[in-house]
Amino acid sequence: MTDSGGTPDRQPAGSPAAGPAAGVEPVHVFPVRVYYEDTDAGGIVYYANYLKFAERARTELLRQTGRQQFDLLRERGIGFTVRSCRAEYLAPARLDDILEIRSTVNEVLGASMRLSQRIYRGERLLCDLRFRIAVMNREGRPTRIPKDIRDTLAPRIVPPDEPEADEAETGEAGCGSTPRRTAAPRDCHSYGVDPSAEPV
Repeated sequence: MTDSGGTPDRQPAGSPAAGPAAGVEPVHVFPVRVYYEDTDAGGIVYYANYLKFAERARTELLRQTGRQQFDLLRERGIGFTVRSCRAEYLAPARLDDILEIRSTVNEVLGASMRLSQRIYRGERLLCDLRFRIAVMNREGRPTRIPKDIRDTLAPRIVPPDEPEADEAETGEAGCGSTPRRTAAPRDCHSYGVDPSAEPV
């Protein structure tokens, strides 16, 4: 990926190191290489695969706290599930790109948490994802986040730089609100969209 040292975006074949450096940092960074299986007929990353990349990053963020999803389910009967997701696709990623998923915990509530996950190539933002993650028990019912997990996440909390879309439009959290209107991305023609069209 491109950095201040001038490293090129595309690197020789081979997976990057999986996972961030040790220690508690507000932003968790997880590297991902784009493989052929991740792309569509147009040669760019299929939109749903950004969600797959984000899922991997959340798993590694949890692992960095000393916990694993399988162990939480087996030993404590709890698991994490996506309650809501908002995605903005700003520019395409392509085969063999090295991406960074930068994840931050924005808020920890009683039985859920909000996270921001931004996917970059170098310092270019490609995809901006916002999630609300619920904690569920084995019966599929919401359950409170255990205190030890809450305490571990507390030092990582970074308030969002803008309100969630549902809150910005309605003044309250919830589903079914009108999405925030945004300008068309600069290279939205890569997604088959007319850049001069009215934003949606």
